[in-house]
Amino acid sequence: MHPNPDTLPTDLPAPVDDGAADHLRGMKLPDVALTATDGTTVSLAKLSGRTVAYAYPRTGEPGKPALTPDWDAIPGARGCTPQACDFRDHHAALRERGVAQVFGLSTQTSAYQREAAERLGLTFPLLADPHRAFAMAARLPVFEAGGQVLLRRLTLVIDDGVVARVFYPVFPADRGAQQVIDWLDGGSA
Repeated sequence: MHPNPDTLPTDLPAPVDDGAADHLRGMKLPDVALTATDGTTVSLAKLSGRTVAYAYPRTGEPGKPALTPDWDAIPGARGCTPQACDFRDHHAALRERGVAQVFGLSTQTSAYQREAAERLGLTFPLLADPHRAFAMAARLPVFEAGGQVLLRRLTLVIDDGVVARVFYPVFPADRGAQQVIDWLDGGSA
């Protein structure tokens, strides 16, 4: 266990772009209701304006071991807390650039996510897809660890329910929000 869960080790293996998210560009997202940590129900397909949704495998629980002993060796697995904190810290900058809403998305339950959202002081809701209804309908990239099917780390920029930009894989995890900001500012990220 590293002393600060918000800090990523520098020796994490980088994930490779295996093409598993290529089909998402230009996709009209499926209309699947997801429970948000603020108590609302959200369908990413029905939101107006620009939305940023980042998918992550799972947040850890303080004081508890990782899902599997080799968690840090799985390319792209480690970093959910730093990723969430990155979007929290850049939330205002995203809003200033026309992003109407930001969401995190995982297969964890909303009750589990609420603990993380409160502990991390998140300024946006997390969306729960515990049965992978949205993940399967959108064919999001996944991996298996510790007997669970988890989302691979990616970020979607969604305009009125249609995916305008996909960032995949996102690495390091704590740079996801900055990738979006750079793209919104006209960069090639």
